[in-house]
Amino acid sequence: MVQYRRNRVPGGTYFFTVTLRDRHSKAMIEHIDALRTAFRETLRERPFEIDAMVVLPEHLHTVWTLPQEDDDYAGRWRSIKSRFTRSLVKAGAEMSQNTKGEYDLWQRRFWEHTIQGDEDLSRHVDYIHFNPVKHGWTTRVQDWPYSTFHQHVQRGLYPPDWSIPDPVNNEGMYGE
Repeated sequence: MVQYRRNRVPGGTYFFTVTLRDRHSKAMIEHIDALRTAFRETLRERPFEIDAMVVLPEHLHTVWTLPQEDDDYAGRWRSIKSRFTRSLVKAGAEMSQNTKGEYDLWQRRFWEHTIQGDEDLSRHVDYIHFNPVKHGWTTRVQDWPYSTFHQHVQRGLYPPDWSIPDPVNNEGMYGE
């Protein structure tokens, strides 16, 4: 079995990409309230800060900052994925199961990158907010409803008409 090496920094800030197994699914946005509830319940039990986030139909990107002396982002992801899956099953959504009886909604792993300073954070937050445009879901960042972009505008971090030409090709950025 492959051993995945994760960088675990107590109180660290991390960029994540989390994906559904079926890349054609729209489950995340079709059940956005269930996803929000899964996050809310996990946040209540195991606090962390969501610095930026975008939810697309079959994947999401987010930047989190964990509390000081806490490095367990994997446990939080396990909780969010499990809660979301259970809520869909309870609502009657059809899902296949693997040979172990586990639901095959999520890809097993997730992409994680430890943020290395303010410039790295800024590039990843821009990448997150531009992602719906990159994937063709909208032509303007401000038109995508499932994004913290709107909160960042309210806080004065972005102008309402913000966009950048091509954040994907910035050095050090991560694609799917």
